[in-house]
Order: sequence, then structure tokens, then C-alpha cells
Amino acid sequence: MANRILVVEDEKNLLDVIKMNLEMEDYEVVTAMNGVQAIKTHKEQRFNLIVLDIMMPDMDGFQVCEKIRITDRETPILFLTAKDTSEDKVMGLKLGADDYLTKPFNLEELLLRVKNLVRHSLRGTVKDKKIATVSFGTNEIDFKTFVAKGNKGKKIQLTQREAALLKLLIDRKNEVVSRQQILTTVWGYDITPSTRTIDNFILAFRRYFEKDSRDPKHFFSIRGVGYKFVD
Repeated sequence: MANRILVVEDEKNLLDVIKMNLEMEDYEVVTAMNGVQAIKTHKEQRFNLIVLDIMMPDMDGFQVCEKIRITDRETPILFLTAKDTSEDKVMGLKLGADDYLTKPFNLEELLLRVKNLVRHSLRGTVKDKKIATVSFGTNEIDFKTFVAKGNKGKKIQLTQREAALLKLLIDRKNEVVSRQQILTTVWGYDITPSTRTIDNFILAFRRYFEKDSRDPKHFFSIRGVGYKFVD
């Protein structure tokens, strides 16, 4: 079975060039020309690698990467982009990308990086399994099974949306995550919840994971700004 690669690029001519060269290396290539399409395709299919542009309309590559990483820590992501500052590279890697290559690029280098990342995707590494489980205080969350251990060892079956919001907040620990960031990453473009809806999720997290839900140590609502997780 051919290794499968999702290439996300909004410039049609470049997309065609990348697709053709990857297919000449015997990869099966699926393409998307915007972030929304990329998210949908990733949900519906299995890939060994995602090659991802950053500067796209509606949803940029950083947002796509962050959204994918909420439910998928294993599929390698390679940013292929004209954004070439150190800050951009750090941001891409911080959001969960495995590699970062700037345009214009050397085709042979791209193919070599692709080969290395695809090889990595074929290994079930211990590191991947560790990443899937997060602990804080006496709590533990398994983001593969959506099962958590909360107050007094109580087992909790999280919904997919609860797990997605938890993952976003924990990945950004000690940072305030804005309501708009939560809407884009967790709810996408399906529905637009009210602020009260997100508040209710935070209240649920306090019931699950705080020793005293009225005196939280981990989950905070910052009025008029957003929400924060503290380890």
C-alpha cells in the first residue's frame, strides 16, 4: 500500500508541481487548496504526512496545524511556506509541526525531508504514546481514548469537544486563550457557541479536576479576555 500524503497549498501551479513530484516517488497524494478543506479531508482519511502552507485565506496553516494536533499527535506535519522569520518557525514548531521548510525550496531537499517524515510516521514510538497522556495534580487525561481520571480517582469519559478544549488549554498552559481562538480551533465553522457555552465547559472541568470547584487552581475564566489553564 502506497504511503499517503496530504498537500495543502492555495497556489495551483505549485500544488501541481509538488503533487507530480511526490507521485513520481510513488506516494499517493491528496490535495487541498484551503484550510477548511484540509481539516475536512484529514478527518475523513488517513495520511502518513501532511505538507502544509501557512498563508491561506479563511484559515491559515498555523490554525490548521493547531486544530489537527488536538485529535492527532502522530501524523507528521511539514510546513512549506514563504514565511521565513525565526518567529514563524518557532511558532510552527510550537504548534506541533515536525519540520519547517521555506520557499523557494530545493526539490531534492523537500523529497528528502518527506521521506524522513514518512519513515517516522510508520513507527509506533513510545514518545507518541507519552504525548497522548497528560497529568496535572492528581488528574490524568488520555487524549487517545478521551478517558480521564479526575477528583479522588474518579473515571470520566470526555466528549470529543471537551477533550479538544482541554487539549487546547493545556497546550497553551499559563497563557490566556481568547474566545475567538477557541471558536476557530475547537468549534471550527460548524456552530458559534455563546460565551456562556464555553463557561459551562470550564465549570465542568472544575467539577472534574479541581479539589474545590469554587476555588479553582487549574481552570480560569478571564472576564472579557478568555480562558486559562495553570498546571
